[in-house]
Amino acid sequence: MRRIIDSRKLFGVTQEVDLAQLKTIYRNLMKEWHPDKIQDDDERKAEFDLKSKEIIEAYHLLVSISTETHKSNLEEYMRITENLVIEDFSHKGQTLKITFQDKIIYEYFGVPRGIYIKLVNSPTQARFARRHIFYSYIYRNVSKQAAE
Repeated sequence: MRRIIDSRKLFGVTQEVDLAQLKTIYRNLMKEWHPDKIQDDDERKAEFDLKSKEIIEAYHLLVSISTETHKSNLEEYMRITENLVIEDFSHKGQTLKITFQDKIIYEYFGVPRGIYIKLVNSPTQARFARRHIFYSYIYRNVSKQAAE
């Protein structure tokens, strides 16, 4: 959740921001912080490089968790969560990462440790996840990022 909050803060947006607004803000931030703007000062160029990477990462996160992205991918998400087998999962902080069959990976944000423990101890983990995780938390598909 901290990453989401920090990303929204960096962009100066709330969770209601649409993708068009997000893209405009992203472009303006990249114009301001692009490392190619700095030619002679290596220290400032390194600062701009770091900031631009932070902006790119935040943009990808915000796009992947947006309502518009979820709506456009809902059919595929339902197919995956209803039909594919959970192969592995891990919990770090409040982020639960679930790997499905075919190496499809989703991250769920804000998942308390107690829910994770219940998932681990559940005799039917897929059923528990369908009832208590898949449609209850902010999520994003990270399969593409994991492949890169």
